[in-house]
Amino acid sequence: RTYRSGLTIDIEEMPDEFAEFYPSMINLDDPEHCRLRRLVSAGFTPRQTAKLDDALRSKAASIVDDLIERYGDGSEFDFVAEVAAPLPLQAIGDMMGVPADEQHALLTWTNTAVSPDDPDVGIAGAAGASRSLADYARRLGESRRSHPRDDLTSVLMHAEVDGERLTAKEFATFFILLVSAGNETTRNAISHGMRLLTLFPDQRRAWFDDFEAHAASAAEEIVRFETPITNMARVLTDDVVVHGVHLAAGEKVALWYGSANRDGDVFDDPDRFDVRRSMQPQQLGYGGGGPHFCLGANLARREIVVMFDEIRRRVPDLQITGEPVRCLSMGLNGMRSLPAVLRRP
Repeated sequence: RTYRSGLTIDIEEMPDEFAEFYPSMINLDDPEHCRLRRLVSAGFTPRQTAKLDDALRSKAASIVDDLIERYGDGSEFDFVAEVAAPLPLQAIGDMMGVPADEQHALLTWTNTAVSPDDPDVGIAGAAGASRSLADYARRLGESRRSHPRDDLTSVLMHAEVDGERLTAKEFATFFILLVSAGNETTRNAISHGMRLLTLFPDQRRAWFDDFEAHAASAAEEIVRFETPITNMARVLTDDVVVHGVHLAAGEKVALWYGSANRDGDVFDDPDRFDVRRSMQPQQLGYGGGGPHFCLGANLARREIVVMFDEIRRRVPDLQITGEPVRCLSMGLNGMRSLPAVLRRP
């Protein structure tokens, strides 16, 4: 009631060019948020995520097959483009029923849509990409409404809660949220994870020598140490005092996820990367619980674990060889590229 999402979750003012793509579920408060979440949550239960495991493993194996074939001679490659990006892209695309030959367009659009702060993209470029995503989503949703298939789009277009279904616009805004969040955050977590395992070889050995025992904690630690989302905002409806600071109703207050995940009052030695770190207290990269807890958290965790399991088994000497080219973004702790080799000469 006090910290509202429905007014905005952006530190910056929302440009008028983006108005047609909002509000999505993440930009709403209850009861509207609860209604939409109930409609879409059926596709993200642990049971539904478990069904994807074989497909995720197959995709990860195919990614590494291609990596070995093309770069087995020790030549350098871009880890983001060749390893981190394909798995979440294909997973979300397949879930939604997007044909394989159209999935790369989703990656291009989402990369652009989340980059209005990048001078090479700008507000107009990001808005245009968002419009392309929305138009694609409407066509896909209308197709599945008339001719349902075995995919999440069909489930969502036919789901009912208290006799209500998603409207075409609601599906389009959810689709943009899903493909953007699903692609960007997990891709960046995998990229940061590989860089951290290169920087801290003792942690690589600890995890890879007993992979299953530390898989869950390692995935959480990657997200804690290099949280993919940097911030979200809330708008106050009442005057509050936070740590002695007086804030007035109507003001924005920012949630800084990286700060929360390095809080020395909560985490022991918070600036140490430790794949065996206890998962309690919980890292906050997916949210701190409550109504806005990340709907795709289970899928993201599984994608991280599956990709690193394939790396461990097939290319355990994979190394990052230089510094990343980072995204210019107010909201993302992201990488555009990251140089790597399968083995050092």
